[in-house]
Amino acid sequence: MRVKMNVTTRLYATSLQRIVLTRPSSSVTNIFDREAKRKQRNRAGGARDAEVYDYLKDQIAANICDRLSDIKRDFPLVLDVGCGRGHINKTIDKEIVGKVFQCDPAANMLLGQVTSCDPSYRVIADCEFLPFEDDKFNLVTSNLSLHWHNDLPAAIKEVLRVLKPDGVFLGAMFSGDTLYELRCSLQLAELERNGGFSPRVSPFVEMRDAGGLLTGFSLTTIDVDDIIVNYPDMISLMYDLKGMGENSSTTHRAHMIPNDVITAASAIYKEIYGDNDGTIPATFQILYLIGWKPDQSQAKPKPRGTATVSLKDLDNYLKR
Repeated sequence: MRVKMNVTTRLYATSLQRIVLTRPSSSVTNIFDREAKRKQRNRAGGARDAEVYDYLKDQIAANICDRLSDIKRDFPLVLDVGCGRGHINKTIDKEIVGKVFQCDPAANMLLGQVTSCDPSYRVIADCEFLPFEDDKFNLVTSNLSLHWHNDLPAAIKEVLRVLKPDGVFLGAMFSGDTLYELRCSLQLAELERNGGFSPRVSPFVEMRDAGGLLTGFSLTTIDVDDIIVNYPDMISLMYDLKGMGENSSTTHRAHMIPNDVITAASAIYKEIYGDNDGTIPATFQILYLIGWKPDQSQAKPKPRGTATVSLKDLDNYLKR
């Protein structure tokens, strides 16, 4: 039995209101096969037991909504990009939001959501090409979907474009050390068996590079958190990643892993990283991004040279 986070969520309805299909840009390097990723997410969203694999994204959604609760204002129009199975919509405080628009390129992710009754709308769309006018939303959220974009800066610019002035963006994405145990185990196994290795785990944005993504935003905040989930073995971990729609979709990926490599990698994983109880840990490093669309009403730093207290005297000043 794998160890899962205990997450309490409220379930709400959505209604499919509008369908928009988009095509990826041909001017960027295609690190990821977006069509393959769409198929993977459709397969995951349409599975009969899809809710079994919601535990990680539900937990991250709860973390995003917890950060949102620190912002003391209401949000009449909300956009959730890469919404998946509605993890944000299930968790967000309905007393502070009005209409919620949920976007995802995979229709089954939208159609497979547990529904009830709330004012939300589902749109099939890619974050790099959002089908909304400028300055529309008070809040944009993103829960573990941005890391699959080939043109991530363009996706963030789209978020900035559709935000109203003084609107806020809250996003979470996988960062550099995510699944490092799995990556290292597979690489060591392939080196041993084949004398070389193929990339089996997708690349992720490093925290040191994340600041550049929020160019154009003001009052930005970036923080990182590690979530460790224990699994019985490596096969269970890989099965869950597939169930989440988070299996690799790099353009030049190898589509199959030989059985002898999987066997060797499983043994290496347990030997190097295994816990005393026989389980193996999997690290998910989560990068949280917060940024505001600039507006004249926001607090701004005073002009240079107007300070009245030197930093070296700050301790004495605070003691007064």
